[in-house]
Amino acid sequence: MDINPSIEEASHSQTLARLIQKEIQAQNGQISFAKYMEMALYAPGLGYYAAGKRKLGSQGDFTTAPEISPLFGATIVQTLLPIIEHLQNLILPVQILEFGAGTGALAESILTELQRQGIAVDSYSILDLSADLIERQQSKLSPQFDQVTWINQLPKNFTGIILANEVLDAMPIELITYQNQQWVFKDVALAEESSEEASKDTIGFRHCLGKEVPQAMLPECLQQQSFENGYTTEININAKAWINSISEILDMGIILTIDYGFPEHEYYHSQRNQGTVMGHYAHHAVQDPFFYPGLCDLTAHVDWTSMAKTGISSGLSLLGYTSQAAYLLDAGIASLLMEKVDPSNVTEFMPHSNAIQKLLSEAEMGELFKVMCFGKSVPFEEGDLPGFRLRPRPL
Repeated sequence: MDINPSIEEASHSQTLARLIQKEIQAQNGQISFAKYMEMALYAPGLGYYAAGKRKLGSQGDFTTAPEISPLFGATIVQTLLPIIEHLQNLILPVQILEFGAGTGALAESILTELQRQGIAVDSYSILDLSADLIERQQSKLSPQFDQVTWINQLPKNFTGIILANEVLDAMPIELITYQNQQWVFKDVALAEESSEEASKDTIGFRHCLGKEVPQAMLPECLQQQSFENGYTTEININAKAWINSISEILDMGIILTIDYGFPEHEYYHSQRNQGTVMGHYAHHAVQDPFFYPGLCDLTAHVDWTSMAKTGISSGLSLLGYTSQAAYLLDAGIASLLMEKVDPSNVTEFMPHSNAIQKLLSEAEMGELFKVMCFGKSVPFEEGDLPGFRLRPRPL
């Protein structure tokens, strides 16, 4: 794998490493993996999402579905139309709130399609933690759409549509490992050579065992069976807290979230014995979570069963769960392609067709990515909305 950060990038990473080193030393020699991941991604001015490095697209570390094709956002609109109609019938404003909007590509494609259909959106709010991504969003969206605003905290008593594309996977997770018939946290300490000399030029990190995991934090399936010694996986406390917070502020509407992940029985399969944490750097997958902190994106797959249970227990209704391919096909992406692009014009049609193939292909994003929809106080049940009318996936 050819990965060669510049001298400037390596220096930036070591500046963040020194900050993490101080945190470890202040916490008696070890911190939770969640704390490490939080600092690696979000430390002000230094973390992956808090510094100025280009992250998305062909020049970045990974590409998301909205960048692959504007038809992705246009297809999502088909799911939103019944909700918008319901709001309009009640003479309520049409409001959309997007979390972690990336480059702004999803917002742009959704608003463009709504505009094409003559549907007015009263407000499109974006809540994002990355200052430099907000700048990119503003430069893309502000000249075209005056209803887009940026907020820095959750609104209260929200009515409308909440979107989260590839948001849950970027939330700091706890690593846990099965040791001697009990679950313990897999924490982070300084690498041996780093701990001996605080002023060492190169600071490294390693895993170490932490405290026993409280039973209440463990998914039921991890409580009910034994695993091989050393089996390692994750629990996403932050994702559960996020869903609970969203449920609290949502008075009426839907939450549509898209991400890569598995239902519980696949997530905690005995063969997936090292969990799902991985890094992304320059379109390479990186297995080492301590590889150039601040330069490398860190993610974990989503346990969709846990998300569904959390949503339902917090007062939401599950309106749909399926693969990205099944969702896009049921919501009409093929019809939209034929409607927007002349298939007889091969030069124009093929790039769009290839992009959609990437979104749908089982070998690409079609199967690994899932779509989940929750509702609250809306007259819809599971399987009613476009995108979820085919046979639902088991959780």
